[in-house]
Amino acid sequence: SGLARLTTDPRLTIGKSAVGVLFDILKDHGHLFSQSFWTSILESVVYPLFSNQRSRVNDQTLTSNGAEGDFSTLETQTLAVKSLVGLFVDFFDVMRPELARVASIVAYFIRSPYKHSATIGVSALLRLAEGVGSKLSKEEWKDVLLCFKESSTQTFIVFSKIVRMMQDIDIPDRMESYSEADHYSDHEIYSNDEDEANMETTSYAIVKLKNHMALILLIVQGIIKLYEEQGKYLHAEHISILLEMISSIATHASEVSSDSSLHMKFHKACSLLEASEPAVVHFENETYQSYLKLLQAVLHGYPFLSEDMDIESRLLDACEKILRTYLKCTGNGPSDEASHGNQTLHCIVPLGAAKQEELSARTPLVLLAMQLLHNLEKNSFRRVLPRFFPLLIDLIRCEHSSGDVQHALYKIFKSSIGPMIEV
Repeated sequence: SGLARLTTDPRLTIGKSAVGVLFDILKDHGHLFSQSFWTSILESVVYPLFSNQRSRVNDQTLTSNGAEGDFSTLETQTLAVKSLVGLFVDFFDVMRPELARVASIVAYFIRSPYKHSATIGVSALLRLAEGVGSKLSKEEWKDVLLCFKESSTQTFIVFSKIVRMMQDIDIPDRMESYSEADHYSDHEIYSNDEDEANMETTSYAIVKLKNHMALILLIVQGIIKLYEEQGKYLHAEHISILLEMISSIATHASEVSSDSSLHMKFHKACSLLEASEPAVVHFENETYQSYLKLLQAVLHGYPFLSEDMDIESRLLDACEKILRTYLKCTGNGPSDEASHGNQTLHCIVPLGAAKQEELSARTPLVLLAMQLLHNLEKNSFRRVLPRFFPLLIDLIRCEHSSGDVQHALYKIFKSSIGPMIEV
């Protein structure tokens, strides 16, 4: 009981050392413990180590204070969760009934407001899957993946809070230096103070968004790695959960990227602060590339499941969304048949530098979508051509940042569409 009390000591060195000693003892002598003894140890000593992890995660307020006060506890819990997963893998036969509890603790780390904790959580999940994945039942795998999915979804709330934080913030066109304050009236000084406070809030929001995107991409990498390493143990239901996760993440990334009002404020603030803007287009690209990668892997790796899971339809939906997003960026929205039949000549206005830069960033993803269309079997391509032909025509009409898109269009029309035209 003395060692157990030391594990919660607020002093980092003492608390962390006690946790290390505790788990070393459990690891060295765990083979002698019965299942009931393990349950007792976990309930009375190990699980209480994570008692405040849940409350911190459930109260993810966007404030910059309090992180230092939690540092010692966070470091101790980081060591504890790694050690707990290690114990579970080593003594799986007797600890198996604790799977749901262990998975829940790992899930809380994944959706932690702290970047370091979330990284540890994803690593712990992969370690857990690597160690016992081959031994888990269908239902056990489902429980673990649903925990992972819930954690992933709950991270989206961070962006909603950032939007609310910035809703009433106005970014000035320029910031005056403190040395110029004597030249202004009290009202103008107050205004400058308010501008400075707004800039501080915006600066924090920018950092928060960058961290949020980094954590989401970390989760995406975890999904892909989980499928690649454990796919042979997964059933169709499990694969569907992974696809739903990464699909919802891609949709979330599109929402992040499309909030033009927020990004205009961030653009102005970053120009004033001489800081880099959040790479929202890169974030969206990465998530969709990973989604397409997983869909392709399932389509080719499990052809017998692909039809039941409607994999090709999901793949085509993603490709269509990618093409439409690209066309919207060019300023040439997708045309319908009526508009094609009643065309009016318009002057083509060259895109501005910002749009050119965005188009350049979106080009690799649209090329991937076009490559997937080009690689469809002849009958499949013929079936979906009415759906994609108007989009391909619009791609011909619009401006591009490089010649790669035109070259991809040429390949599709020459080798896929051309042979269908009867001479």
